[in-house]
Amino acid sequence: MNKIWLFGAAVCMVLALGSCKPKQSAYKAAYEQAKEKESTAPVEVVEQEEEVVEVAPISKPRTSTVTTRTEKINAAQGEDASRLKRYSVVVGSFKNKTNAHALKERMQNDGYNAVLGENEQGMLRVIVASFDNKADAADSRDAIKAKYAPNFQDAWLLERAY
Repeated sequence: MNKIWLFGAAVCMVLALGSCKPKQSAYKAAYEQAKEKESTAPVEVVEQEEEVVEVAPISKPRTSTVTTRTEKINAAQGEDASRLKRYSVVVGSFKNKTNAHALKERMQNDGYNAVLGENEQGMLRVIVASFDNKADAADSRDAIKAKYAPNFQDAWLLERAY
């Protein structure tokens, strides 16, 4: 009788653990489908007349190709909204206010001008730096990752939607 119970429990474990893992083939199929749509999108070519204008050399604004997540975010209650600029470095996201405030306080103790932002879903974002320039934000994120390694390796850039 015990062997039957043991066998039944083993079968249940195999079924429970084997069915939770996402299938890589599903992700690959979705990726291939997206790539196909991207490559078959019509491209409209418009010819324009070229006009040569001589301009004195100026310093180019720095640009970055780093990926960002765009959200409509506002300063959390009691926070200074003027410290939120277009690009922000996020080191933590919390639903629990206590955890968000604890991380904010830790970062402030380390010398960062941390601020809490709240998105439309109620998630609190712990923002340690905010910039108008994407490249500056990316540099700051990379510096934080290097300084706190292995912690905060998942720090990311948030682009503020208005």
